[in-house]
Amino acid sequence: MHELSFGTWFIHISSVIEWIVAIFVIKKISKYKKYNLFFWLSLAMVPNLIGAMCAITWHIYDNQDVLYGLVTLQGIFTFIGNSTLALASFTIFKKEETYE
Repeated sequence: MHELSFGTWFIHISSVIEWIVAIFVIKKISKYKKYNLFFWLSLAMVPNLIGAMCAITWHIYDNQDVLYGLVTLQGIFTFIGNSTLALASFTIFKKEETYE
């Protein structure tokens, strides 16, 4: 794991932990009747988490060329995750707009 500095590893790992906590907090918030659409938001966050895990796994194994497919997977899951987050956010926004 010599490819990244301690600070970079710290940021990578803490960001993933923060993302996992955010997923669980948003899911917990979704249990309130007014915020039931937030369940889909928490679910939409999962592909980005998978993408982050691909990146971290690649770094753990010192960025070996044999595992370069993880970089492609990371990009694919980031695209899917950003798309699902945009869709979930737009759905929540539209629902809120109907309440006003």
